[in-house]
Amino acid sequence: MRVLAAMSGGVDSAVAAARAREAGHDVVGVHLALSAKPATMREGARGCCSVEDSHDARRCADVLGIPFYVWDMAARFTQDVVEPFVAEYAAGRTPNPCLRCNEKIKFSAVLDRALALGFDAVVTGHYARLDDGVLRRAADPDKDQSYVLGVLTADQLAHAMFPLGDSRKSEVRAEAARRELVVAQKPDSHDICFIPSGDTRGFLADRLDEAPGELVDAASGAVLGRHTGVAGFTVGQRHGLGLSHPAPDGRPRYVLGIEPVSRQVTVGPAEELDVRTLTAAAPVWHGRAGVTDDVVVQVRAHGGLAPARVTVSDEGLGAELAEPLRGVAPGQAVVVYDDDRVLGSATITATG
Repeated sequence: MRVLAAMSGGVDSAVAAARAREAGHDVVGVHLALSAKPATMREGARGCCSVEDSHDARRCADVLGIPFYVWDMAARFTQDVVEPFVAEYAAGRTPNPCLRCNEKIKFSAVLDRALALGFDAVVTGHYARLDDGVLRRAADPDKDQSYVLGVLTADQLAHAMFPLGDSRKSEVRAEAARRELVVAQKPDSHDICFIPSGDTRGFLADRLDEAPGELVDAASGAVLGRHTGVAGFTVGQRHGLGLSHPAPDGRPRYVLGIEPVSRQVTVGPAEELDVRTLTAAAPVWHGRAGVTDDVVVQVRAHGGLAPARVTVSDEGLGAELAEPLRGVAPGQAVVVYDDDRVLGSATITATG
């Protein structure tokens, strides 16, 4: 097959491209330039998509002996990932930009262009497995990325390749060293690539007008303090609340709810974060419609799993959790698993 290897400049995508070539595919490497100011997109092990990363990807392509190109996706990335990220926080929701990047950039914009150019598939360094078009968890549970790929449609999965799904990270780094790839020991990027400082609140403050509001106790309704904007909070947050005095029982308070219209942030004890039901919209579903018992739902990229009973229709998805989950907020994705198989995903709209 003629395949396009998305090469970020990291070790995973480089080894994925190498394995695709070794398997006999006609491989072309492409680096996605996602930032209008690439020099600002990496700080140590944080961030990605810098000029440094582009050079690293090119050097790896040279070692592998494959053609290499840079595609400028900065405008599309800003439009489809960064701007919705800011808007979701402004609306009191908690988005997952990595999931949206996979959906809107790597497996929409890039895949569409690749198919139009005559490629058969897109190769990435994600840790996930494909089995006859079925998405499954990776062999390495610590690196599994099936959650952020759960939004992909059956047609997109049919044109995807994940060569690292059966490997552990240590094996991938060792292979990169054997292949003399310069990225063999390069640190992984962390957190949100377009916020390399890790300061999400500061990033949002620079892009949203301040709209002060009140911090309110969920039980009594008492005003406990004031804030400068709801975008600085997320459900389940404990630190940085700026409360004027401690709770009467001395226990920590957490963000329980965010109301962007009234600009009210509700806080309370940890047990009030327990979620036993959730509803979600815009499902991408690979299983049968109706009620599915004995499945597991996941609401975060790492952790946040619970057994559940799920109901799916064209209108949306509902889940009854056998065990409560904490820190579940509208805007997050819920991904449903049958053992290690991804049945589908949807965007959480409400919890109970």
